[in-house]
Amino acid sequence: MIVISEDVWSEGFATLAKSQTIIHEPDLWNRRDDLKGHLKEATALIVRNRTQVNEEIFAAAPKLRIVGRAGVGLDNVDLKSADAHGVVVSAALGINAVAVGELTLGLALALLRRVTELDQSTRSGGWDRKAGSEISGKTWGMLGFGATARALARLLRGFGVKVLAYDPFVKIDESFASEVNVSLVSSDEVIANSDLISLHMPATAETTKMINQATLASMRSHAVIINVGRGELIDEDALEEALVKKVIAGAALDVRATEPPKDSRFSSLSNVILTPHIAGITVESQAKINEVLVSEVERSLNGAPPQYVVGSVKEFKK
Repeated sequence: MIVISEDVWSEGFATLAKSQTIIHEPDLWNRRDDLKGHLKEATALIVRNRTQVNEEIFAAAPKLRIVGRAGVGLDNVDLKSADAHGVVVSAALGINAVAVGELTLGLALALLRRVTELDQSTRSGGWDRKAGSEISGKTWGMLGFGATARALARLLRGFGVKVLAYDPFVKIDESFASEVNVSLVSSDEVIANSDLISLHMPATAETTKMINQATLASMRSHAVIINVGRGELIDEDALEEALVKKVIAGAALDVRATEPPKDSRFSSLSNVILTPHIAGITVESQAKINEVLVSEVERSLNGAPPQYVVGSVKEFKK
């Protein structure tokens, strides 16, 4: 049995359903008892980012061979518990990098050219021809330099920007650094010397609220910040204050500390763009991700080794 607890589906899963029992309930992530009931006989669980796959879930799923994550973040999957229960965790890391990079660039352009503000004004009958700013010639700082940041750096080559990046876990060769005009520096240097800053890091004890009152005060007053990493990276109280007081010029938030957010604190601010955690979600990226997930589930059924393992367990249960 295959359980899909969120909005994940494709022709590949439809084909698989002809030979396998598939329970596909997009709201199952929010019905824990029902989810655990289904998992008693399940060999595969497919999730996005809402299903909290923790010890409670693994304990309820004695036959589970694989958890497939439709996306790249692993905040909602307890890898230690997966390892303890001998469950493979698969995720198509990097497959949606171009999608994330493109949205990040689009949000930056919209912020600097005040697109959403001018759109709303014009729709209301105004004709306020406010000047925006160009990306060309600016310094773009990236906190995190994994797959999504690298995809963005490649997209920025035609804009003539200088890229500063911070990532303690990444090394880059000189040819790539030259290709995308990037310098690896400290996080303090990124924050203090960038005109645009994009966040590409996971939420950890070290990165939670790395953007706070102190770091915001260190940013250039005309700087904008774009978060396509995790909402927990930003102290939202500090960011709201900084935006209201014009400590920085603007922000684009694709991710929030709580999703969906329980408040509308940024909704009235004209220097903020809000999107509902869709940076990695395009028709193309989802097709590729679903193809990987279907393939991994098929491998778990026919005994072939998994190809996109992110945990320590490298083989499926027999």
